[in-house]
Amino acid sequence: MNLNWLERSIATVSPQWAYKRMAWRSAVSAFDSGSTGRLNRNWNPGTEGYDNLSRGERTLVRHRAQDLERNSDIAGAILLAFERNVVGSGMMLQAKIPHTKPGNEDGQINHAIEDLWEEFCKAENVDITGTQSLDEIEETLLRRYIVDGGIIVVKVYTKDDKFPFKIQMRTVDDLNDLNTIVPTENGNRIVEGIELDKFNKPVAYHFKKLDGQTLLPGESVRVEAKDVIFLFKKNSPKQIREVSQLATALPRIKDANQFIEAVSIKERVLACLSVFIKRETPSNGGPGRGVSQFANTDRKDYSGMSITPGMIGELNPGDEVQAVIPAGQASNSKEFITTLVRLSSAGIGLSYEAVSRDLSQVNYSSARQGLIEDRKLYKKMQKMLIKKVLTPIYLEFLDAMHLTGQLELPHYSSNKKDYLAHVWIPPGYNWIDPGKEANANKTALETNQDTLARICAERGEDWRDVLKQRAAERKYEKDLLKEDDGEGQSEDADDLDEDKN
Repeated sequence: MNLNWLERSIATVSPQWAYKRMAWRSAVSAFDSGSTGRLNRNWNPGTEGYDNLSRGERTLVRHRAQDLERNSDIAGAILLAFERNVVGSGMMLQAKIPHTKPGNEDGQINHAIEDLWEEFCKAENVDITGTQSLDEIEETLLRRYIVDGGIIVVKVYTKDDKFPFKIQMRTVDDLNDLNTIVPTENGNRIVEGIELDKFNKPVAYHFKKLDGQTLLPGESVRVEAKDVIFLFKKNSPKQIREVSQLATALPRIKDANQFIEAVSIKERVLACLSVFIKRETPSNGGPGRGVSQFANTDRKDYSGMSITPGMIGELNPGDEVQAVIPAGQASNSKEFITTLVRLSSAGIGLSYEAVSRDLSQVNYSSARQGLIEDRKLYKKMQKMLIKKVLTPIYLEFLDAMHLTGQLELPHYSSNKKDYLAHVWIPPGYNWIDPGKEANANKTALETNQDTLARICAERGEDWRDVLKQRAAERKYEKDLLKEDDGEGQSEDADDLDEDKN
């Protein structure tokens, strides 16, 4: 038991009294989790605060997560599940400038913005390195957010005539960690490469200086916060830096990797068949003067020989073969690995089926419920990407296109709000049984329990586009039927004329 200062003081006078006092105090604890008894004796977490505790282990956790990203099937399955369902084929932009705006009566400005945006999203236009399209950048953003805990996007302007605005991806490793709690001239302080004001609001980011291919931690490059998007999850009001989203799942993923490797080694050993040659007389000679009784005969040497199917061999006189077959049987490891995968998936917020792709233990109802819970997390992450990354990039893109004269936006500076109207359509999802879902949607629409807008949004489509397309298809179908009727009538008339003749 741990004695506080009062018990220690009493213990100097009467150890028995101090022990009884502490025992009674532990017995009347209001919470089991607050008890200091025998069961919680070794449970002594730090009291320095979230960010101070995570600061010392942040880098180590990140490097371990990166190692499992490269070497673990389970970690790879988690990341691919997020990439498939959060990013998918990419987020689609739709400009929603009101048609009352001059020049946008038929949506001309909206179409012009969407066409320019589609071209801007190409790798050579959006990426400062020219290697990733915006869809691929979204995947990188999501992967680094989960593995590293955060990712940095820097807004950059170049001398490109058409698309001067571009983005630069930087990892959290690029932040200069050596700049920690350093006061600046304007009263700000720098914590692990981030310059903060008195309210803990980021003012600037200090990156390691790049010398060729080497980052120099001794020198920093300061970038204003307005030009930086730092995507990370803040779990505490005082938190400054990121923590890997895989932090709680890493031990289980590591256990699964080591267990699978151990089982694999065991199974390989159990599959081995070894053969030993038992000699009646040692080959190095017999008793006496060390001369073998078979010295004058030609003896076979078994070194380098192996067993092959259908082989016929010959042994030396007096030798016999003894086969060594390892005892044991294949361990029942499926349940244990399944448990580890379930725990790893739960630690990141996903179901076992989403990560393992094993649907052998589900029915329609349980699979649908699992999908619903998983999609809540996917939609939450989609919203985060849209609000924190894609929308700021789009707004900067609009400014650049207006300033370069590629978009004619009357009174853009004075009435900017109307021109910023837009929506993002994430990739859609398909359900397990489309027939059941279609009937459910039909009933919900007829009873006013749902809207076409929400149903289309779940499929990654805009309800206005769906209605326009259906109207165009119906009109086209009617036109075709009219043409067919006209041709049929003319043919019948020709046939009647022939009969009269």
